[in-house]
Amino acid sequence: MKLKVPPPLVLLVAVAMTFAAASWFPGLTFKFPGQYVLAAILFFLGLIPDVLALLTFVRKKTTVNPMTPDKSTTLVTDGIYRISRNPMYLGLLFLLIAASLYFSSFLSILIIPAFIWYLTEFQIKPEEESLRHVFGEDYETYLKKVRRWV
Repeated sequence: MKLKVPPPLVLLVAVAMTFAAASWFPGLTFKFPGQYVLAAILFFLGLIPDVLALLTFVRKKTTVNPMTPDKSTTLVTDGIYRISRNPMYLGLLFLLIAASLYFSSFLSILIIPAFIWYLTEFQIKPEEESLRHVFGEDYETYLKKVRRWV
């Protein structure tokens, strides 16, 4: 199965939407003390699961390409994958929340859930279907042990 839109591109579109919302609707923005510090912390927290997941995939010598989950050679269930089945997407979510805080748009309240929904429906669920075909019962067991996001 080939997926159509790389998740980092989905993130860039969501960040662009957040920026546009803040720019086009300045009356729907917010400011609070420590806002940019919190945005920076969330940004770096978003990098952690991405880097840990990437290193785990490299160590297991399996594909890191989210567009071709059917090319996976190893079912990765250790490390950060004991906590989340999709730590890379969780990291992207933290990056989006950080951008939303940085750009200060109340409309992010709509963009963030749309991002989660889109990734779940058009990336994660198709990946899960591919991985079911590749890893069978082992993957089904993993699905029962570890949540999709956290």
